[in-house]
Amino acid sequence: MTQLTDKRRVESFVKPFRVTDGRKFKLKHVDPDFTAGLKSKQAAGDMLEAGVRRLAELQDRLYAQDKWSLLVIFQAMDAAGKDGTIKHVMSGVNPVGCQVFSFKAPSAEELDHDFMWRALRCLPERGRIGIFNRSYYEEMLVVRVHPELLQAQKLPPALVTEDIWRERFDDVRNIERYLARNGVIILKFFLHVSRREQRTRFLDRLKQPEKNWKFSMADAKERNFWDDYQKAYEDVIQHTASAHAPWYVVPADRKWFTRLVVAGAIIDALEDLDLEYPVVDARRREELRLVQGELERSGDEPAGRGKKPKKGKAKKAKKGKAKQGTAGKAGPARRRPARPSSTRTRPAGAPPPAAPDTGGQGGPAA
Repeated sequence: MTQLTDKRRVESFVKPFRVTDGRKFKLKHVDPDFTAGLKSKQAAGDMLEAGVRRLAELQDRLYAQDKWSLLVIFQAMDAAGKDGTIKHVMSGVNPVGCQVFSFKAPSAEELDHDFMWRALRCLPERGRIGIFNRSYYEEMLVVRVHPELLQAQKLPPALVTEDIWRERFDDVRNIERYLARNGVIILKFFLHVSRREQRTRFLDRLKQPEKNWKFSMADAKERNFWDDYQKAYEDVIQHTASAHAPWYVVPADRKWFTRLVVAGAIIDALEDLDLEYPVVDARRREELRLVQGELERSGDEPAGRGKKPKKGKAKKAKKGKAKQGTAGKAGPARRRPARPSSTRTRPAGAPPPAAPDTGGQGGPAA
């Protein structure tokens, strides 16, 4: 059984789905229902749980080291399971170090910029994981399937030629190479769902009231362009897969298997970075040692809590309170004789002696 905590096994598990050279890639060679021999959903769930814990450990080191960043891109047909995969795989990471961006139809402001602008401004900082739920690749997918969308981008007519898609592939490859050279690890996932399974999931959304909100009329409309999208995805992968920004074509008819592959690919990429917590120098360690000593010697109690009295004193205090409570029943309490005063008795009507002048501050006058 593949364990997502064993680096060598994880690498061999995800390798068949990784595409680093797309020139010979054919989407028809990938079976959406493939599970690599795994048949138990429960076993896959246990493996994923262990993988989520390992991913949390690696993310903590990534954040602490503050050298690399990770960009994870998800592309898929509708109902392929992008949202669920993100939810389950990233369930254990610290939200402080993870950012998720979903790219819908571009706004008027975004259409006034180049097609990469809205994505580039959302890139993850060093030490963080950035997740793109759809991405700049939509510009070579949905815009290509629906050429009328290209007109809304206000490009000069002279630049809209038959080479525009090849040119955009070139632009994306160059930008991804630039990002890789600046410490951004790029992983791109295409969740490959079958047309049959998509239909099943659409019907499930329509039949269950609590899932109706997930269905859009546009989803059904886009099914009419299924073959066009399959060709567009194949073309994108063929032209933009590289060693520094690989595509992972993940079978998506079994959601539990999809999540396992995605988790394994992310863990594999982070393991390769040899992430470590920062090591402080000798001077800093000495400073930390001194601070630790001061804190240990201070013995401060939390606010509102004092030291507990010793057992003997606690019993005496309790016994004293009990005597006071029964004084009226057992007779008058015995009084101690008054101590003699060191001052002479003042005759009646005589003025009291003047108090010493302390300057009003509790000490001798200046």
